[in-house]
Amino acid sequence: MLVSWNTTNACNLTCRHCYRDAGEKSEEELNTSEGMALIDEIAKAGFKIMIFSGGEPLLRTDIYTLVEHARKSGLRPVFGTNGTLITGEVARRLKEAGAMTMGISLDSIDPEQHDRWRGVQGAWKAAVEGMEACRRAELPYQINTTVVDWNYQQIEVLTDFAVEKGAVAHHIFFLVPAGRAVNIEEESLRAEQYEQLLYRILKKQQEVDIELKPTCAPQFMRIARQMGLKLRFNKGCLAGTAYCIISPRGDVQPCAYLDIPLGNVREVPFSRLWRDHPVLNRLRSGEYQGACGSCEYNRICGGCRARAYFYHGDYMGEEPWCQHKRSPEAKPTRTGLI
Repeated sequence: MLVSWNTTNACNLTCRHCYRDAGEKSEEELNTSEGMALIDEIAKAGFKIMIFSGGEPLLRTDIYTLVEHARKSGLRPVFGTNGTLITGEVARRLKEAGAMTMGISLDSIDPEQHDRWRGVQGAWKAAVEGMEACRRAELPYQINTTVVDWNYQQIEVLTDFAVEKGAVAHHIFFLVPAGRAVNIEEESLRAEQYEQLLYRILKKQQEVDIELKPTCAPQFMRIARQMGLKLRFNKGCLAGTAYCIISPRGDVQPCAYLDIPLGNVREVPFSRLWRDHPVLNRLRSGEYQGACGSCEYNRICGGCRARAYFYHGDYMGEEPWCQHKRSPEAKPTRTGLI
């Protein structure tokens, strides 16, 4: 199980697709002692992997203290970062504190395209320099790419770049409309492209030694099964079953893109929210609607619950971009949403 804590809303970039709409630090973000108490609750709830994300987590001055506490609590501390703030000194301190892997965002092989997407000139160069700093410090890192229509054809090239630079993995995130990304929904992949890219990624996995992982595209589990491939993963969509996210102010929701508040860790202990909340228990039931409900792969896929909610208003509804057993009447529109 893994949990992501958006440690701060502050960020030095202005990415067009940011689900957190990050930029300025939020009021009343969890402080150091509250963060350490949260980490204790996360360990108590049985989680194994702790993702420090944001905003930009490296803007927190206490980040090394928090990472060290997570490691001592028995968690595996990893990061989701834009990579631009990772210097040699930062990489060394992160490794000493107990960080295990850095997830560094890179969305194009073209620096200008990446910089436009991330909103700051020089972001590509700084991110690649951050990768080099991790490599020198012997701090493992992976490349995270958000795929949309304009970089759809670059994924294999980015995988080759990851291999060349010594990354341990390349994770490809399929855009889900949330936060600022609702303004660019039309740039997300549609059903045919979605399916084709999953086949391409799994084919590429057979050619490289590093791990390739489609994220927010749970149909990769079905496609892997159809291709006869064995993966280390058990299920595609983990929202509310083996994953959740916590905001900078302590609000819990089932995943980064499924904006359903479950409660605040200042008011209810995280371990209790995770164990008892009815939304999470419904997600765990696997009682999906539409084509997802009758699909023979629903136990290993699960469909994207955030897309079902965005387009259909029901987080247990049918995945709109899956071509397998798709209901003819289930067109992906935002009807029914308030």
